[in-house]
Amino acid sequence: MWKDIRDREAGKLRPNSFANRVKSDRVSSLQLSNHKDIVSPHRGSVNSLQVDLTEGRYLLSGASDASAAVFDIQRASHSEGLIAKYQCLFAVDKQHEHGHKYAISSAIWYPIDTGLFVTGSYDHHINVWDTNTTQVVVNFKLPGKVYRTAMSSLATSHMLIAAGTEDVQVRLCDISSGAFSHTLSGHRDGVMSVEWSASSEWVLITGGCDGAIRFWDIRRAGCFRVLDQSQSQLGRRPPISGWTANKLSTSKSHLASQGSNMKSRILHKKLATNGNATKPSSTTGKLPAKGSTRQRLHPGLLSSQDRAVSHYGAVTGLKVTGDGMYLLSAGSDSRLKLWDVESGCNTLVNYETVRLHTNKPLQLATSQDSALVFAPCMANIKAFDMWTGKASLTLSGHYEAVNCCLYSFQDQELYTGGNDRQILVWSPSRDSTELWTRRIGNPVQTKITGATDCPLPQGRSVSTLMPSIKLCPPCT
Repeated sequence: MWKDIRDREAGKLRPNSFANRVKSDRVSSLQLSNHKDIVSPHRGSVNSLQVDLTEGRYLLSGASDASAAVFDIQRASHSEGLIAKYQCLFAVDKQHEHGHKYAISSAIWYPIDTGLFVTGSYDHHINVWDTNTTQVVVNFKLPGKVYRTAMSSLATSHMLIAAGTEDVQVRLCDISSGAFSHTLSGHRDGVMSVEWSASSEWVLITGGCDGAIRFWDIRRAGCFRVLDQSQSQLGRRPPISGWTANKLSTSKSHLASQGSNMKSRILHKKLATNGNATKPSSTTGKLPAKGSTRQRLHPGLLSSQDRAVSHYGAVTGLKVTGDGMYLLSAGSDSRLKLWDVESGCNTLVNYETVRLHTNKPLQLATSQDSALVFAPCMANIKAFDMWTGKASLTLSGHYEAVNCCLYSFQDQELYTGGNDRQILVWSPSRDSTELWTRRIGNPVQTKITGATDCPLPQGRSVSTLMPSIKLCPPCT
C-alpha cells in the first residue's frame, strides 16, 4: 500500500489504477462488520436485496412474510456503543391495503430515481409502489407465481418490467400503459431468473426450470440464442486490441478487394460502350453456391439449438458482468458457469466446492471490476475468482441458508439476506482501511478511513474516484 501511495504521489500510478488497487484490497479483506448492524423488520426469509442505482444510499429488501422495507445505509438511526444501528425508513406488509398476500420473491428499484420501486410476489401480482406515499400506483396480474423481476438500467426508450413466473412465458409489463407489451414464448417450464443485458437495452436474458438460458431481442419475434453447455471455449476471450487489429486488417483487405472489383466493372462498361467488349461465354460462368442462396433460419428456431440446455436442472440465478461481455449462471445442479456472451460458449471455468440451493431463485453478485463473484452456498457466502474459479473467501455468519447477495460499489461492502431473517453487512477490515501518514513540513497527521467511520464535519473527500475515502484530522 505504501509503495502504491508513493507511486501515486510521484505520478507513476494513474488515479484510476490507484483507486482500483485500493478497492480490490478492501474487497479481499471483507469480514462481518463490527460497526454496522441492520435491524431487520422481516419475520420471514429475506429473498431480495438491491441498492438504488442513482445515489447508492437506499437499500430495498423483500421477504417471504410479504413485507418490503427501505433502509438508509449512509445514515444510522442510532448507535449502541461503537455499533451503528440502521432501522428501516418504512415497511409495507400484509396489513397494507394493497400489500401482497404471500411471499415477496423480488424487490427492485426503478432505475431512474428512488421515487418508485417494484415488488413481485407468489400471490401472482407485481406491484409498482410510490416511495413517498407508500401506495400502489400500478398493478399487474400474472398467471402464476412471480419468481423474478428486472428492469434495464440502460433503457431510455421503454419502461418495461421483465417478469419470470412459473408459467412458461416471459411477460414484459409496461409501467406507462399498465398492460403487457410482450409475451416471449420458448421455455418449456417456469422461468426462475431474468436479467437485462448490460450492453443493450433491447436484449433480455432468461433462465428456466427446463435448464435453458435464452437471449431475446424484444424488437423481434423469438429468441435469437440458446446457450448450449456442450459448446465451449477454454478461458477468456482474446484481448480486445488484437481482435480489433485483426478486424481492421480484414476490413481493409475487404475494402481493397471491393475497390478492385469496382474498377474492373467500370472498365468493362467503358469497353462495352465503345463496342470492343465481348460477352463472356456461358461455359466459363459459375452458378452461385446453393448454400448462399438458402435463406438463413433464425438460430432460435432451429430444432437442434432450441432444445439445448445450459444446466442439468433449473437455472436459478443469472448475473451479467459490468462490461456486458460475460454471463454467470447458477443451477440446481449445484454448478456455477461462466459464459462468453458474444460467442455463446461455456468458458469451462471450474468453480470449486459449490453447493447451491435447488428449489428457489438465487441472487448473485460481482465486484466492481468483475474480478470476484459472490455466491450463496447454503449458510455461507463464497467469493470465487471469476477467471480461475478458486474460492478466495468464505464468509460465515448466517444461521440458515443464504438467498441473496448484493455488493455495494460505493462502499465496497457486501449485503446478504437469508432464511434466518437477517440482513448482514460485510465490511473491509479496519486494519486495511486505516492508514496513518505524515505530511512533509506539516505536523498534522492525516488519516484515510471509511466514510462511516469518522463523524467529524471537517472531513473532505480525497478523490472523486473513491467517495468512500475521507481525509480528516485524527480522531482523538
